[in-house]
Amino acid sequence: MKLKQRIVFTLMMSFVLSFTMSGWVTFLNLSFQSNFVAYWLKAFLSAWPAAAVIAFVFTPRIQRLSARIVAVAEKPTSSFAAKSKSK
Repeated sequence: MKLKQRIVFTLMMSFVLSFTMSGWVTFLNLSFQSNFVAYWLKAFLSAWPAAAVIAFVFTPRIQRLSARIVAVAEKPTSSFAAKSKSK
């Protein structure tokens, strides 16, 4: 992934995740109150920069790890499985 695309992807994904998760956790902690939106906004503005940095650092590693996991999961485990796939 090119650097510019990686940055845009990271900002968008971290925005969506931190926005929804901060709203959910704020709701779980406070329920709906008259100042719910203010608390949610404060939590979101605190979470988004951290989420963006974490996503930027870990996305390439997680993509490589998930590719390895899928490759291992799709690998036949016995000669019977290999024979049945070839038919």
